[in-house]
Amino acid sequence: MPTAHVLSRLSEELLRLLRRAQSGRERGRFVPEQAVPATDSDDDPLHRPALDVEQQAHLNAEMDQWEAATLKDGIPELPRRRIDLDANSPQ
Repeated sequence: MPTAHVLSRLSEELLRLLRRAQSGRERGRFVPEQAVPATDSDDDPLHRPALDVEQQAHLNAEMDQWEAATLKDGIPELPRRRIDLDANSPQ
């Protein structure tokens, strides 16, 4: 299988834990071994029903109505004000 390099940033604490848990040679296999189960959704019992619901047009229409109705639920509409940033900066 072809491979590709991936650049990622880890906190110093997480890097320290990874170095403690995995030897140098094992670290290269650690991420792919962890990524495959995380992206394999066939094991998720809710994955198949979610896909089935997405295929049903009337349920999608109902979900769109609920999204439109609840999108701003509980969030008051505030008046918009223009702020002049130059006026607030020190001279």
